[in-house]
Amino acid sequence: MVEPFLYVSPAVFLIGSVILIPLIIGISYSFQSIELLNPFQTGWIGLENYADLWSDRKFWIALENTFWWTFWSVTFQFLLGLGLALLLNTQFFGKRLFQALVFLPWAVPTFLSALTWSWLFNPTIGPLPHWMAALGILSEPYNIMGDPDLALWGPIVANIWFGVPFFAITLLAALQSIPGELYEAAEIDGATAWQSFTKITLPFLAPMIAITVMLRTIWIANFADLIFVMTGGGPANSTQILSTYIFTTAFRRLDFGYASTIAVVLLVLLLIYAIVVLWLRKKLVKI
Repeated sequence: MVEPFLYVSPAVFLIGSVILIPLIIGISYSFQSIELLNPFQTGWIGLENYADLWSDRKFWIALENTFWWTFWSVTFQFLLGLGLALLLNTQFFGKRLFQALVFLPWAVPTFLSALTWSWLFNPTIGPLPHWMAALGILSEPYNIMGDPDLALWGPIVANIWFGVPFFAITLLAALQSIPGELYEAAEIDGATAWQSFTKITLPFLAPMIAITVMLRTIWIANFADLIFVMTGGGPANSTQILSTYIFTTAFRRLDFGYASTIAVVLLVLLLIYAIVVLWLRKKLVKI
């Protein structure tokens, strides 16, 4: 009875050392005042950081931005990824080359992607503002990421381009595992393409969709690279999300206690979300 536990004990110890211990320390920081600029005021302050967070206007702005940043990024990544997976699941001329081009954004470093999209949105040397002005989307070419009402869409578009291959790859693998006999039987029964998609493809993909959407949502909510490089959270905090707010609070204000408080709130929100999604996935698997 003891032998199996001895086999897994190194893995448990490693997980505990790398994940659990830093997590516990980080949570404990949220109940302390840890400001490097005020080293003599460090100490246990209980829920004071959480009380300050409740009245922090920047936090609520960042929370709302995090929701829209994550929602639109995941939605478009999933829809475009599903469409590409369905396309790549068919046979056509040049499929190998097209597949390589689809997966290319996933191999590009995030920093390089952010710089590239910053150039594309630049109103002076970038093409996108001029194209949108020519199409009538914009009244004139101007700095979209300098407009508080539109700035968040710059990193969202860059994130969509960057993350579509993830859904395309995972959903394509799931599509290829669906038995072809099911589609043949549906075709014999006179089912339309839409009926085959809704009655065969989607039910088989549902568990994979649930887990990929959950993972991608968690990653994007914690994904600060694109926003930090492209806008730095500005203008006027219009692109500030919780992960960038955590970074700037910790490494610019040097307030690790307050940054840990924001991180704990983000952790709790994502944990609740993950539990809900896993519960829904369990229901879908039963169907």
